[in-house]
Amino acid sequence: NGGNIYSSTFYMATGFHGFHVIVGTIFLTVCLFRALKGDFTPKQHFGFEAAAWYWHFVDVVWLFLFSAVYVWGSWGAVIPEG
Repeated sequence: NGGNIYSSTFYMATGFHGFHVIVGTIFLTVCLFRALKGDFTPKQHFGFEAAAWYWHFVDVVWLFLFSAVYVWGSWGAVIPEG
């Protein structure tokens, strides 16, 4: 059934994205504690920069998921009348 395939894909994709959001949040929390300890300097801040790039990756994945699930996924939707 097409609905089951769509549901499975939806939950797999959003779960996978949710996992990446949790990892990114942990990554940023570690960066916060390192920043409070003074581990980052203007010349040595790779961990912070990596966290920022990772978070941008998660943002781009969210844009793709939004397009795929809510825009592309609803193109064939039948809207019942009344």
